[in-house]
Amino acid sequence: MQQLHTPHVVVVMGVAGTGKTTIGPLLAARLGVPYAEGDDFHPPANIAKMTAGTPLTDEDRWPWLDAIGGWAHGRAGLGGVVSSSALKRSYRDRLRAAAPGVVFVHLTGSRELIEDRMSHRQGHFMPTALLDSQFATLQPLQPDEAGVAVDVAGTPEEITERAVDALKGLPGPVQ
Repeated sequence: MQQLHTPHVVVVMGVAGTGKTTIGPLLAARLGVPYAEGDDFHPPANIAKMTAGTPLTDEDRWPWLDAIGGWAHGRAGLGGVVSSSALKRSYRDRLRAAAPGVVFVHLTGSRELIEDRMSHRQGHFMPTALLDSQFATLQPLQPDEAGVAVDVAGTPEEITERAVDALKGLPGPVQ
């Protein structure tokens, strides 16, 4: 399998359970760049709220998004992959403000498939009860946003290959 190289910073986005933490590292490996787990940027108070089944507010998310944006800015021109739900346009705008060259890979799938996958996860703080709020909050990528939507049906390797192929179609430096 040929490794691609990209100076893009790719944000793997989507609702909880779409596989950001699985696909992100696989995509980073294929692109030959480092991966950062978006959940690691959450302050402890955010994790406590989510663990308790309480959706985060925008105010809760700003410092988290700023931390991800800072990492992405530091990888500008070098490339990287980071996961972030980035459900709202305003969240993606905040990430782009920090790191103007970021592109998004939106992992998409049916609610039924995602809920089934979430019910089999172990040791993750996001309960399936928050899935409805995630779908209610989701604002898909708009035509003026640099990014691609990738269906999460299939194996992680198949999803990763779809993401790589879709990224090749974007203008810019994926080779």
